[in-house]
Amino acid sequence: MTGRLAGKVTVVTGAGSGIGRAAATLFAREGAAVAIVDLAGPAARQAAEEITGAGGTALAIGADVSDPVQVDQAFRQISAEFGRVDVLYNNAGVNSSGSVIDATEEDWDRCFAVNAKGTFLCSRAAARSMVAAGSGSIVNQGSVAAVVGIANFVSYCASKGAVVALTRSMSVDLAPRGVRVNVICPGTVYTPLMEPLLRARGQGDLATGLALTTAKYPIGRLGTPDEIAAVALFLASDDSSFLTGSVITADGGMTSQ
Repeated sequence: MTGRLAGKVTVVTGAGSGIGRAAATLFAREGAAVAIVDLAGPAARQAAEEITGAGGTALAIGADVSDPVQVDQAFRQISAEFGRVDVLYNNAGVNSSGSVIDATEEDWDRCFAVNAKGTFLCSRAAARSMVAAGSGSIVNQGSVAAVVGIANFVSYCASKGAVVALTRSMSVDLAPRGVRVNVICPGTVYTPLMEPLLRARGQGDLATGLALTTAKYPIGRLGTPDEIAAVALFLASDDSSFLTGSVITADGGMTSQ
């Protein structure tokens, strides 16, 4: 531990599993108090228990980031527990499937509700605390799907494109008030959330889908949750003090081709 977030209050959404859980664990190791927000309350509690069991400080909150009432309640609880918010990592998100021809409106609405609106709602709540303090860092979760076309992911691509545009707009609004806003655009990261999509790509076979996906990455493999968490730590910490409005593609060279 280097203490890069020592004394900071951090919020990680979607932190019950995958990248969010890895980030919450890393933030705690770096000295932060971590509020773990997840739609799955039991998963949030388990993640918080692991952090506190290792000597860290964590608060578990079950909340739907697409619901403004639940978001406001969550941030009131965080404020009551920790007093402020220094860092927000908007990691919560959902995937989708379907092209513009066959994607459903329900799928479109769900992607935008969680990926775009959820990022907006949580950022709005956190920014109020950050602006009052005159400092803060918001890290949004985009995707390579925001910057390149990916077949049969129309709703997901569009929602993550919205996150990138939102990041840039927020960074201009908040920079004069001491708050930085950046976005990570990861390539494919192997998490439980990805397995159904990999199976679908392999027409039912996970190994085939994994091979087809890996072939798109010059680095020769998919990413790991810990690798994206490390990027989030950089953007959350003062190490990235001159970065705002930046789009960081952590994608193993996928978008360089």
